[in-house]
Amino acid sequence: MSNPASPPAVGVLEDRPPLTFPPGFLWGAATAAYQIEGAAAEGGRTPSIWDTFSHTPGRVVEGHTGDVACDHYHRLGPDVALMAELGLKSYRFSVSWPRVQPGGSGPANGEGLDFYRRLVDELLGHGIEPWLTLYHWDLPQPLEDAGGWPARDTAARFADYTTLVADALGDRVRYWTTLNEPWCSAFLGYGSGVHAPGRSDGADAVRAGHHLMLGHGLAVQALRAARPTAEVGVTVNLYPVTPASDAPADADAARRIDALANRFFLDPLLRGSYPADLMADLADVTDFGHVRDGDLATISTPLDLVGVNYYSRHVVAAPVPGAEPEPYWRAPSCWPGSEDVRFVTRGVPVTDMNWEIDAPGLVETLRRVHEEYTKLPLYVTENGSAFVDEVVDGRVDDVDRLAYFDAHLRAAHEAIEAGVPLRGYFAWSLMDNFEWAWGYTKRFGMIHVDYDSQARIPKSSARWYAEVIRRNGLAAQ
Repeated sequence: MSNPASPPAVGVLEDRPPLTFPPGFLWGAATAAYQIEGAAAEGGRTPSIWDTFSHTPGRVVEGHTGDVACDHYHRLGPDVALMAELGLKSYRFSVSWPRVQPGGSGPANGEGLDFYRRLVDELLGHGIEPWLTLYHWDLPQPLEDAGGWPARDTAARFADYTTLVADALGDRVRYWTTLNEPWCSAFLGYGSGVHAPGRSDGADAVRAGHHLMLGHGLAVQALRAARPTAEVGVTVNLYPVTPASDAPADADAARRIDALANRFFLDPLLRGSYPADLMADLADVTDFGHVRDGDLATISTPLDLVGVNYYSRHVVAAPVPGAEPEPYWRAPSCWPGSEDVRFVTRGVPVTDMNWEIDAPGLVETLRRVHEEYTKLPLYVTENGSAFVDEVVDGRVDDVDRLAYFDAHLRAAHEAIEAGVPLRGYFAWSLMDNFEWAWGYTKRFGMIHVDYDSQARIPKSSARWYAEVIRRNGLAAQ
């Protein structure tokens, strides 16, 4: 990477005081296996639900698939070298379940595990702390054929897979995340169907959410048994939810969406119970008969840390009879029991995903988790933005993304000053990649990827982030 210490774009940090983060703050970047690895049918890997979904016409923009993605499987060494040039202290990656355990059951695939052994060794050789996520949405297709996450047995299979990975990599990996964003797996995968496996049933979505959390609890127990010194957590995607007005009906709409987006997971994971109002909201969707005695105790097995993925805020309003919801939220809905709640926009700047940019929401979210739920160490395990990038004379000057990172890191520092035990930050994403149902049409990376040549170009945001890491903070200009 050329000139990693280049200054940020003019004006981004002007007239602001320097901010220093605590000693030992863990600066990282994150990716996910299906989004970057490629080699979809190599090394013993078998199909996941995302292979099936992306190969189904009409599911992914322009028919894109993750068959090749960023070809990270074959470019592991140079990619880790780029991480080292950035000065990353940690790298959060996910393990592909069907690469390690083809079919989702039975013995481990040695060739698949060898890939991750090489990755971990390469990271450690460059002084980069591996941060392993066990599940980032790539359920082996045979397990989906057997019922997927709405089926209770999938949770047990996840625990078995966890043991295989822990036995192979636990001697060199300290930090473990069980699940990434179970809300997306459950409510986008089984509710709206806009993510794999593409099913649309509110009751299935609720059951999937519960069994994902049950699988998490069983995986924590498996990790504790296999590697007692591991530091284990879970990553949840959280949103501040704001009513569009002071009207009581809007406040109730916010309560309902907060229950589904946030408390559906936070309460079982960190309090060992489901919120009573959530269960009442879902009374016409499910009777929660899938919750068995002992499940919530397993789900709330003590953790060492909590990961928070933060991107934006939800602003919501009460239903208006006959009103058409915004396109992204149209039926089939990812909000069972609250399908008629309206998501409203405020006219503030948005990313290329049409997500409102709201850095203060990160402070609000981190403070809420710390003050209402847990005193455990927190990590921002994903935060980033998609923008339209242009390569000019071999450079990508992504000033909007750089400004996004700057604002959110200032918010992270504000949260620390308010007493939040925030221990690290992982930028999403290390490189442009397969953005799920959007295929290759949305770019979140600090490193530009030419998907034809697989050439990598560090963007201005990458050079800026390298300087942030070097200084352990944000410098005034």
